[in-house]
Amino acid sequence: MPSIPHPSAPLCDDRVALRLASERDIPDVLIAHQDDPSLHERLGQDRPPTGAELGRAAEGAAAARAEGSEVTVTILEPGSDACCGQLRASGFDWDHARADLSIWLAPRVRGKGLARRALRLTAGWLLCRGGLERVQLVTEPGNAPMIGAARGAGFAAEGTLRGYARRRPGASALRSRQAGRRAAPKPEPERRVDGAIFSLLPSDLKAPIG
Repeated sequence: MPSIPHPSAPLCDDRVALRLASERDIPDVLIAHQDDPSLHERLGQDRPPTGAELGRAAEGAAAARAEGSEVTVTILEPGSDACCGQLRASGFDWDHARADLSIWLAPRVRGKGLARRALRLTAGWLLCRGGLERVQLVTEPGNAPMIGAARGAGFAAEGTLRGYARRRPGASALRSRQAGRRAAPKPEPERRVDGAIFSLLPSDLKAPIG
């Protein structure tokens, strides 16, 4: 299984910079989840990560990249080393030279166009230097900011995957308990949600960022 190469040149433009994620990003990641209590849901997680879990992930990052299983890059604004989001490439299928992308941004930097630029920079690195021929991402059809970022980065919409993922209950109940309600809220039933799928191929890199 091929390894995921270290970026041979800085991944940046005049609006955003990327570097490999590291342990020093953990405080900013935790703050982002505090500022957006539903962030973990959009990332397909049952609950926000703990500092210990993020620490273990940071410790295993180099090994995961060496074995070609996943890589996470941290999103920065130029001139700053403070983490304002992350982009993760996972689900590597080396037989078919493809991988899945997911991305999040801290609330304080949303709306600046950082997501589409980070997507394009990361996709370009993986397609041109990482041995891939396709990268893809899946989001809920109603996630307008993510869809706009994907289109702006040059990703092509391929349609809707019906009943693609499970949406697990729990986050709203947790927030209700934290708000101090005496009566426990009625549990939300688990449901399946559709997924809108987007992809980027090497030939798509010729088009400018939208």
